[in-house]
Amino acid sequence: MSIMIIYGGTRENGNTEILAERAVEGLDVERIYLKDYKILPIEDLRHSEEGFLEKNDDDHNSIVKRIQAHEMIIFATPIYWYSMSGIMKNFIDRWSQTIKDPRYEFKHSMSSKKTFVIGVGGDEPFVKGLPMIQQFKYIFDFIGASFEGYILGKGNKPGEIYHDEAAFELASLMQKRL
Repeated sequence: MSIMIIYGGTRENGNTEILAERAVEGLDVERIYLKDYKILPIEDLRHSEEGFLEKNDDDHNSIVKRIQAHEMIIFATPIYWYSMSGIMKNFIDRWSQTIKDPRYEFKHSMSSKKTFVIGVGGDEPFVKGLPMIQQFKYIFDFIGASFEGYILGKGNKPGEIYHDEAAFELASLMQKRL
């Protein structure tokens, strides 16, 4: 099974990345670090005559093409204000444009994907991270992807995730499922 991880963190080797890497340890995985790409915000023109404007001066479409080549997508993001990171949200917001673009047949291609979410936060993430998980579930429902599960971990300062033994155990169990 081909796997891709999309990282929404901005910290090099941050807690979310550490936990996600444990989940895919020893597996062949393509990694996308959204912080390394230029992804412009969506211009919401869906109700205008022109529709969405094509953005050729960023990396969004090239990332979408790479996603389409994989069977499983893991979305790994820090929990910011009870949701995904801004760069992850910006990337997903652009899917509204991609869905309307017949070149990608985006909903059709995503309907065959299995998805997981890995999130790490410092302030009661097992409760306060649940709105983010629900948000991802609604997103996956909308595009027809299969939501296979999630892991929430606790960590704020760099490396604190190592103290969350339960999250690492869940990551090990997830790794066995992949």
